[in-house]
Amino acid sequence: MTSSLASSARQAYWRLASFVNPGSKSPYPADYTPAEVEIIQSVDGKTLTTTERVVALVRALDYVIQNDIPGSIVECGVWKGGSMMAAALALQRLGKTNRSLYLYDTYEGMPPPTELDKDYLGNTASSQMAALDKNAMIWARAQLDEVQANMQSTGYPGELISYVKGKVEDTIPQAIPNSIALLRLDTDWYESTKHELEHLFPRLVPGGVLILDDYGHWEGARRAVDEYIDAHGIRLLLCRIDMGGRIAIKQS
Repeated sequence: MTSSLASSARQAYWRLASFVNPGSKSPYPADYTPAEVEIIQSVDGKTLTTTERVVALVRALDYVIQNDIPGSIVECGVWKGGSMMAAALALQRLGKTNRSLYLYDTYEGMPPPTELDKDYLGNTASSQMAALDKNAMIWARAQLDEVQANMQSTGYPGELISYVKGKVEDTIPQAIPNSIALLRLDTDWYESTKHELEHLFPRLVPGGVLILDDYGHWEGARRAVDEYIDAHGIRLLLCRIDMGGRIAIKQS
């Protein structure tokens, strides 16, 4: 699916959703603010997530700033950088451009899945991806220079943006911030999600926000989260953003 086709599909979905607000000419839900819509439009074609997840991220940053939650903003699995572009734009609207942003990715596309990685219908990720061209969007291929250019376009201070290239299993924990205010995990697979949680969740400060992009879609990601929570006796209410996304606040 091309970026333009994906964009058209999202807009068609929201035209249907707007029927709950008769007379509205906007393709977005009525509770989206003009600022949120502007951010959504700014990152269109640069993220594979839904508008609900973009808005959840923006509002999570509102919460972080309003409540003085200390720490960096971290994302694992960035594709073209759309979600972190949204974060950068949101922080600038809040007048807070002193937060460090960490973007972890191979910048070469998705690593191969394992047998643990299936979708919510039980179909293996490997069989789905094997049937597609290597340049299909599901592989999330984007080069580092493209992501850097996209982030630069937001106007966020470049010296505060760290691009960590490689598989997270290889780059984490060697290059991680001391404290994290918002942690967004979007690497889809069991092994990477498990590794991220083991090393990054302990750095998420009490009151910090955890966003899981794939919990409702990929069984491997969900299993990694559930196992980690159970193994460490963590009390965490995972609130639904949409079919795939979940959000939670770390307890003290």
